[in-house]
Formats: sequence, structure tokens, C-alpha cells
Amino acid sequence: MSKVEDFLSAEAEGDIIEAIRTAEKNTSGEVRIHLEAHSEIDPFERAAEVFDMLHMNNTKQSNGVLIYVAVEDRTLVILGDSGINDVVAPDFWESTKDTIISQFKEGNMEQGLIDGILMAGEQLKKHFPYQKDDKNELPDDISVG
Repeated sequence: MSKVEDFLSAEAEGDIIEAIRTAEKNTSGEVRIHLEAHSEIDPFERAAEVFDMLHMNNTKQSNGVLIYVAVEDRTLVILGDSGINDVVAPDFWESTKDTIISQFKEGNMEQGLIDGILMAGEQLKKHFPYQKDDKNELPDDISVG
């Protein structure tokens, strides 16, 4: 088994998907998680590639958020699309990343991701509240590369 497969149990994956659904329940925003073993390029560049690959830049209000983890590299990047980046505090993604990493350091991978997802969801709800015609624009599953 690779480190990516060992990173989360099937139960943890289900809990994370449920956290994504909870985060997206009261917003038009979208949250995705992408896990992969290693990045051959700069992690921010790779996260941007994944953001495009997952069509996260195609949301109606440019309010997608990607949490990218290169497991073997022990690298974490959070990318928000322009709509959400324009309205959150300048240090919001860094503080969210710190919250996730603090759980990772304790071996709590699942809780770290859930905490980050829910923090992003609160900001999405605040700035992009749910409207009756909102659709879930992107899958809620965990992407693995």
C-alpha cells in the first residue's frame, strides 16, 4: 500500500466527505480535497494544476477552495479561487493551513482536514450564502492522483 492509501481509512474518507457536504450546505461555494503521493514540481504550481484539472475555476461565483496534500512530501497547499480570495482576510488561508497542520502533527489527519474544510465552509457561507437556485457544482469526493 502506498502512503496515500494509508493516509486515510475508508471511514475517515466518509467523514471527510460528510464534512464537505456540511461546509457546502449553506453556501454556493465548493470545497475539494486532493491527495497524491508526491509532486515533481513546486507544490503551489502543482496545486494550481490540480485546481484546473478538477475544474474548480468553473464555479459560477469563483468560490472554489482546494485543499491539496502531497502525502510523502508532507506538503499542504490551500488554494481559493478569485471570488473567495477577494473577500477573506489576507492571512485566512495561512491560519487555516496552520489549523490543519497542528492536527497532522498529532497524527490526526482526518480531524485536520475536517477542521480546514469547516473553516473554509464558514467563510464561504459568510460571503456566498446559499441561494434557492444554488447547485452543487463539483463532486464532494476526495480526488486522488
